[in-house]
Amino acid sequence: MNKGALEPHSPRCRLCGSSLKHIFVDLGTAPLSNAFLSADQPDQEEPFYPLCVRICERCLLVQLPEFASPNRIFCDYAYFSSYSDTWLQHSSAFADMIVQRLHLDGQSQIVEIASNDGYLLQYFLAKGLPVLGIEPAANVAEVANNNGIPTLVEFFGRKTALELADKGQKADLLIGNNVLAHVPDLHDFITGMKILLKRSGLITMEFPHLMRLMAENQFDTIYHEHFSYFSFITAEMVFARHGLTLFDVEEIPTHGGSLRIYARHTEDASKPVTERIRNLRAKEQAAGFTRLDYYLSFKKRINDVKHELVDFLRMAKAEGKSIAGYGAPAKGNTLLNYCGIRSDIVGYTVDRSHYKQGKFLPGSRIPIYPPQKILETKPDYLLILPWNLKEEIMMQMAQIRDWGGQFVLPIPEVRVL
Repeated sequence: MNKGALEPHSPRCRLCGSSLKHIFVDLGTAPLSNAFLSADQPDQEEPFYPLCVRICERCLLVQLPEFASPNRIFCDYAYFSSYSDTWLQHSSAFADMIVQRLHLDGQSQIVEIASNDGYLLQYFLAKGLPVLGIEPAANVAEVANNNGIPTLVEFFGRKTALELADKGQKADLLIGNNVLAHVPDLHDFITGMKILLKRSGLITMEFPHLMRLMAENQFDTIYHEHFSYFSFITAEMVFARHGLTLFDVEEIPTHGGSLRIYARHTEDASKPVTERIRNLRAKEQAAGFTRLDYYLSFKKRINDVKHELVDFLRMAKAEGKSIAGYGAPAKGNTLLNYCGIRSDIVGYTVDRSHYKQGKFLPGSRIPIYPPQKILETKPDYLLILPWNLKEEIMMQMAQIRDWGGQFVLPIPEVRVL
């Protein structure tokens, strides 16, 4: 058996159906990253699921088998996009740009898949454009609807697309930001996008770029609600199978490095393929994204990152230093659980979302408080778990400098600032 290969009864690739024989990275087992424990559950037993990511040797899609169903993951979701100022600024800028680029007006239908709490659609609505959100988490969709943003509580796919198309609600602009990774049935999802898009319509999607994940050791972005991890080459292949052509792409800084792709019906010749498509494809080919051995090299670096962080935190505690966390993101829960960090090391964390305050992180059982707790306890180190928002957080918590406090970034390597 090849090094890194699995046992004979391996799961099947969600894109091409091949047997998944090779491990991309194995992070052991972990609870669902957004399954926070309430104050009366700190001793409750939690279900743990394998966090072993595979790589398909045929189509090279990096993927996590469906150990937990989307209904289990998204039934009562804890992530609300509007709590990040950085993300709201990004969303507002995108709305301004795309309205101008596409010359959208009051007759244009904008549809967003996985629209969360209306964080993005609010900016289109403010411009007088018709919007529709599709969001599977009822508790999150309720916030959007209460704010006047019409939102369907649905898992998007072929069925939902056909129902909307029959009602004449096809999209001029179909948006899917940070949802592609969350889809276990890629074929049903992208078939739905093909159906819902008007003949001359445009799809934009943003998703974390696998190239950046690998280059910067972002293993903490692996968790159960992320079923797939995309290079541009693989994403292009997925859309092409369903009659959709990626004709433009941007590399953007969100979530540690993402892609924003622009797609059209393959038969729509009005949108020519740009040079940026050819350049990014060539860049990934040169880096090794068409070779299985390149993917298999990633897992060797993860243990080094883990030991570096654990050694730093344990040494700080041995020196009598106090450590708190900032944020309760899904990526932070992967990091803490894989590294075996508990409340004896990181005493607590804080988060701006009142939906998380008063609860405990899954697995690590670290309590979550409002940000004011930092100013009350004055920790020596503040471990930034949503490191992709480090500038925003360091500005918000600049007061820790007053007592000599320092920020700690865990990814791509430990940095003390």
